[in-house]
Amino acid sequence: MIFGPIPAAPDLHRAAPGPTLVPMDLPFFTDRWAIACGTGFYASGLLYGCWSVLHRRRHSRIASYTFMLVGWLLQTYGLYLRGQATHSCPTGNKFELVQFVAWSCTLLYLAVGPAFRTSLLGFFSSGMAVLLGVVSLAIPAWDSASRTRPFGDDPVVAIHASLALFSYGVFALLALTSLMFLLQHRNLRQKRSGGAFALLPSIVELDHMNLRLLGCGVVLLAIALGIAGLHWRGHPDAVAPAKLIVTVTVWLCYAFALGQRLLQRWVAQRFAWLCLALFLAPLLSLGIVSSPRRPDLPAPLPAVRAP
Repeated sequence: MIFGPIPAAPDLHRAAPGPTLVPMDLPFFTDRWAIACGTGFYASGLLYGCWSVLHRRRHSRIASYTFMLVGWLLQTYGLYLRGQATHSCPTGNKFELVQFVAWSCTLLYLAVGPAFRTSLLGFFSSGMAVLLGVVSLAIPAWDSASRTRPFGDDPVVAIHASLALFSYGVFALLALTSLMFLLQHRNLRQKRSGGAFALLPSIVELDHMNLRLLGCGVVLLAIALGIAGLHWRGHPDAVAPAKLIVTVTVWLCYAFALGQRLLQRWVAQRFAWLCLALFLAPLLSLGIVSSPRRPDLPAPLPAVRAP
């Protein structure tokens, strides 16, 4: 995200501050409970994958997909409740940003996982979702700050931020497939053909997956930056320079990796290591892009206190 919040018109409807937003018919099922339960289903999928590997059982793609789907639906419901509290995309603090990246990564797996026909992709995806979910839930400071409407009333800024964060989810899935490539490459070098490694796709398929995911992430982030640039021309005061620099830097890093791969300069294992290491860039940038606003802008709307 590049832009800070744009003050909304004073007559807009705003949710009253409260500890959390809950549905009328399920007063005990809060937004954080829904997200935590979703993380629990992700963890169940991860444990099922570990059990299958340790006992050398066939890893069922249907079971793995079901765990991930139920977890994603619960996470979606929790993020929906949080979005209703501010009437905007639920990216008002670092907790919501991390959850949105995990949500995007899981959505990509649910959309493209069956096409890749690899059951272990669900295993690695659930591991990523559990890691991001547990870390964000375990650090109260990420969700203790007041939550604001991060984009005001401008849908263009919301589209830009959503696309940028969704591209981060693509890069997260790219890191997973790169890790799978490295494991399969190591397996082939040691001439192992059984166990869990037999469930991994070939390194040729994984290399193609990496290239497609990298291209998709670069294009999505480029579109997000293009929208940001067009918006900046009409609203230069809404641009946060630090966010602009960080987001462009992340895009340049991945665009460089894509260029090196297309020119056949970084291929195979070297390319996989590069994609895996580059994921540190979007992760580290979340601390900057989650800053609520530029200090020189007017104060934002009254905030909704996080639970």
